[in-house]
Amino acid sequence: MDFLSDVKPVLKELLDELLKKYPYASILAQDNYAKDYSVSAQGTVIKENELLTGRGFVVRVFDEEIAEFSFNDISKGTLGMILTKIERNLSQLKANVPGLIHRKKIKVNKLFIEKLDGVDKIEFDKSTPFEIDPRTVKDKDVVKKLTKASEAGRALKYDNANVIDCQVRFNYQCIDKLFLSKNKDLRQHITWTVGAFVTIVERDGKIKTGYKPFSLLGGAEILDKLKEGAKSAIDRAVLLLDAEPITPGTYECITSPAVTGMIVHEAFGHGVEMDMFMKDRALAKHYINKRVASDLITMHDSALASEDPTYNNVATYFFDDEGTLPKDTVIIEKGILKRGMCDLVSAINLNKASTGNGRRESYSRKAYTRMTNTYFEGGTDSVEDMIKSVKYGFLLEDPSNGMEDPKNWGIQCMVNTAREIKDGKLTGKVFSPIVLTGYVPDLLKSVSMLSPFDSLGGSGFCGKGYKEWVKVSDGGPYMKAKITLG
Repeated sequence: MDFLSDVKPVLKELLDELLKKYPYASILAQDNYAKDYSVSAQGTVIKENELLTGRGFVVRVFDEEIAEFSFNDISKGTLGMILTKIERNLSQLKANVPGLIHRKKIKVNKLFIEKLDGVDKIEFDKSTPFEIDPRTVKDKDVVKKLTKASEAGRALKYDNANVIDCQVRFNYQCIDKLFLSKNKDLRQHITWTVGAFVTIVERDGKIKTGYKPFSLLGGAEILDKLKEGAKSAIDRAVLLLDAEPITPGTYECITSPAVTGMIVHEAFGHGVEMDMFMKDRALAKHYINKRVASDLITMHDSALASEDPTYNNVATYFFDDEGTLPKDTVIIEKGILKRGMCDLVSAINLNKASTGNGRRESYSRKAYTRMTNTYFEGGTDSVEDMIKSVKYGFLLEDPSNGMEDPKNWGIQCMVNTAREIKDGKLTGKVFSPIVLTGYVPDLLKSVSMLSPFDSLGGSGFCGKGYKEWVKVSDGGPYMKAKITLG
């Protein structure tokens, strides 16, 4: 059953009625499904992911104000009721009834509508590639592969540690979205998958964990990667059994691509989401066309499906949740802050063009400016040369989580592993846990070496503050910089 194809004629009828009443109207329809699997010594868990699964619709109209109405059921018999509710919501909005989604009054004219919806008609139905549709793989076959990987990890022997557990996870989401407006008839099918190992080791009562994630804009073929990740995650956990607390200070550091990605995301990700410019909550608003980083730093945010799969990951799409086609947005160019990213409503209020970053947690939630695949471009330095250049410092690996203060450009990130470098060589000594802090421009202006671009990773989610979760990826090269650690 193709739900969105079946309901599309009724949605088009609704759109036609809306366009008779309002200068602009659009409908976003979604039919998303997600599932989570986990196998460990404690047992097997299979469940539908409630956050990422759902069918529903968002109607947006412009008539001096912006009004939205979401619902999860429609038929020819309910069209009149839906139209009445939309009209009532908009009349309440004009009367300043609190609690409805809106912005300042907007002058709606022909030029405004053309800017909003374009002049030319756009119609497409696009899908991201995959080898194996995860929805067609039986639960027992997924569990069989995860169990084999988990048991293989638990069977590994170490002279100096005991492997307590090796949890193997597999998650996927199949996204089906339809966007309709006067000039747009867009359909997209996105499939992403994530796998991960979470391992636990013990020695003399001391316990440490290791983590190895995988993410793919693709299907269940990622399960084949789970053959290679257990040992890496367990080796990392064993390494941490000998870790020491670090002496706080500012050091020469080399960040792994995953740590570079966390810095990209936290340092200049949230701070250039332009709905924060509207609220005057981002210092970046006042630094456009000013230097904020080393000449080596060029930063992108791009949901645009690339011909090079290296730059595609879990946040790739063909249109955002406001019907805007995504762009490859160059945010920092050779150290100069060029622009932010924005959703459609922020673009209207700031008199800018939307970058296609309007994203919703679900059809029942508001669209915000959100990051997608965010990364630093690579350079030409080898990792070996980067290590040789360090008198005393650390190779930082295994990011955990982070947060940013967009108003003051502060950053605080957790890193699990810092490998000591002394006189250009790794000493074998390890420090953990690590808190990476500092003033963002100071950190980025200190960048002195970059390896070629390595990878994007998208195993986690990003919240807008403490909520509004969406899938993102980040990454880049190995990066050398002066970083404050504690």
